Amino acid sequence: MCFTNGMHDFDKLWSNCFDDTVRLYAFDLLELNGEDYRAKSLAERKKRLARLLAKPRDGIEYVEHLEGDGRRIFKHAGKLGLEGIVSKRVDMPYRSGPSKSWLKIKNPKHPAMMRIQEAFEHERMR
Repeated sequence: MCFTNGMHDFDKLWSNCFDDTVRLYAFDLLELNGEDYRAKSLAERKKRLARLLAKPRDGIEYVEHLEGDGRRIFKHAGKLGLEGIVSKRVDMPYRSGPSKSWLKIKNPKHPAMMRIQEAFEHERMR
């Protein structure tokens, strides 16, 4: 992820001009050394990921799991200018695609969402 004024700037990532400053924020672990972790709970996967990233690594940051009032967390994420939040149940295994065990909630005011909306409108006008 690229930064502007200390905040994530996803738009810069698309430019490829900042590749040397991009950071990977790891929040889940699905496989490691050929071992499939998807059947394990999110809590187990995050615990293993935290151990794996306990030593600082260039370009990789571990993302802590934050528990609390989802609406309040989303509101705070919006105030920070973040793209949104992902809410996952800690007791559930990984499931790809839409699921009741996880939700992705996007900030409609974030530039990434504006890009999507502009692309949709452009395509609709064709």
